[in-house]
Amino acid sequence: MADSDVATKAPESDVQETPPPASESVFPGDTPAQAGPTMGEHCTTDRPTPAGEAPTGAITKLGGVDVYVAKPTDYPHSPSKLLLLLTGGTGIQSTNNQLQADKYAAEGYVVIMPDQFNNDPAPNSVNMAELPQDASWLDSIKLKTAEGVKAFMIDMWLARHTSENVLPLLHKVVEGAKEEFADAVANGGGIYGVGYCFGAKYILILAGEYPDPAVQGQEAPNDVEAGVVKKEPVLRAGAIAHGTMVTKDDLEAVKSPVFIAAVKDDPMFPEDEVLTPGRRALEANKVEHDIQVFPGVPHGFAVYGDYDDPKIKQNQEQAFEKMLGWIQAH
Repeated sequence: MADSDVATKAPESDVQETPPPASESVFPGDTPAQAGPTMGEHCTTDRPTPAGEAPTGAITKLGGVDVYVAKPTDYPHSPSKLLLLLTGGTGIQSTNNQLQADKYAAEGYVVIMPDQFNNDPAPNSVNMAELPQDASWLDSIKLKTAEGVKAFMIDMWLARHTSENVLPLLHKVVEGAKEEFADAVANGGGIYGVGYCFGAKYILILAGEYPDPAVQGQEAPNDVEAGVVKKEPVLRAGAIAHGTMVTKDDLEAVKSPVFIAAVKDDPMFPEDEVLTPGRRALEANKVEHDIQVFPGVPHGFAVYGDYDDPKIKQNQEQAFEKMLGWIQAH
């Protein structure tokens, strides 16, 4: 296991935000330590798209769910593997997310990027940095009010997209992909997964044994002593970047090999409450894993998009190479 830091520095305007702590989590069962900041600016807003780039995939349906599908140019004439890509709050209509899927497709993967939000992506962000220096007091009040409204809208949005709502959609897509792209699943010996921000949590869930009767489509047992039948991991291997709302329980349940790209001092993926105990659980459970911590970059840096700071762009590319290398090696 590696825990190396990548040298860079925070950009002037893209330094990681620290959202105000939340009073409780939208995920039932989370501890108070896990009920802090949930979604930041980079979870809900795209960076500018690099000039001259356009997606090459298409939106279709799998299992009745909208999905963006990106394929290698020579598929199906050349063998490919199946990759499930789960996005942050910007969803499958985001040009940057589509371009990210295309990057994996160019490496030999049939990429399935599902609309895990059921046509309800996260509300657009409001940024205080956009306020002109000569703005009036009234303008400042209006924008601060808008920020408060945005935070409330995000909380309401998160309440609509809990695991009880998201996981059934993902399972429909997985079953549809197994049928539609059986050749890619067979060629890879299973399904691989990568996830960013919001989607990272669900890659970890799908890489683990998750004893949730609602997810399994089963009724909870009357006898608590009987426990809940655990399902085998959906994913052969997974890689995530700067997860949000990840809990130590998510990491404790992981069974498939995982790579984690984390941001140093990230309030949305806190080291003391989540990353460190999660690492210990992976070690104790003898799960193959690798964790790399990137200092001085904003939460969301690994999502494809343009940055003025070349060092962030370099780290973005490095995170992609690490995530790609991990699934290629497994």
